[in-house]
Amino acid sequence: MLVVEDEPIAAEAHTAYVGRVAGFVVAATVGTSQAALKALQDKQIDVVLLDMNLPDRHGLDVVRAMRAAGHRADVIAVTSARDLDVVRAAVSLGIVQYLLKPFVFATLRDRLLAYRAYRDQLVAGEEVSTQAQVDEVFAGARVAGEARLPKGMGEELLAGVSRLLRESDGGRSASELADALGVSRVTARRYAEHLCETRVAVRRNRYAGAGRPEVEYLWSR
Repeated sequence: MLVVEDEPIAAEAHTAYVGRVAGFVVAATVGTSQAALKALQDKQIDVVLLDMNLPDRHGLDVVRAMRAAGHRADVIAVTSARDLDVVRAAVSLGIVQYLLKPFVFATLRDRLLAYRAYRDQLVAGEEVSTQAQVDEVFAGARVAGEARLPKGMGEELLAGVSRLLRESDGGRSASELADALGVSRVTARRYAEHLCETRVAVRRNRYAGAGRPEVEYLWSR
């Protein structure tokens, strides 16, 4: 597998995640589209874990360049964007999976296992005799594995905290997140800490006066 991610912390996390899934080996980790296309030329790559927001080219353009150069590796798109037009374009280019940041290890693992089962079916050399079998093969790569957030946490609130941090010019404290989302400070801090644990956010101390510094959270991109 080729991991393409320009943010060092996320790149390290994604590489480590892939290495924990049986049957997958990271052949290279790169941070630009140019490096990605070179790696595809130099190495035998079956699947690419591709960040859509690279500094030198959008991920969709990378896929187009891959196909134009004859690279047939499958692509799992990774992005923080939730633009439906981007999702539609990804589908039209044959991207087999679409992962929204932030995601936990279990989310990626489930998709990789579904993808591996899909590939196993394709290389088995057996003929398919019914529409149901064909549907099963094509659905396999797109199985949406259940994201396993810690108990008591929800995807909607996690997305809200992620959006606030991502759109903030500076850091936000747990109190500021709580006020913006209408939840308790404890709840906001729990979600922010989860984002730090999954390495899509970082924490730092905010100093204001002589009192104890306040912890604030920043999006890692």
